[in-house]
Amino acid sequence: MISYSRLWETMRKKGISQYALIHAYGVSPAQIIRMKRNESVSTDTIEMFCRILDCRVEDIMEYIPEKDKP
Repeated sequence: MISYSRLWETMRKKGISQYALIHAYGVSPAQIIRMKRNESVSTDTIEMFCRILDCRVEDIMEYIPEKDKP
């Protein structure tokens, strides 16, 4: 599973709110919702967040292995 929990921490550290992402940077609210739900987003979206937040991919997302499925 891909988790975007690091995104919210990075945004907090950089002082950028969801409101700013939407209104100042033109990020679609739907993209923010998808990331809140840990749903898939395009690499273009990841790149956009890295550019806006001036950070690395690891500061936005992480891979979390799922438990072995039966």
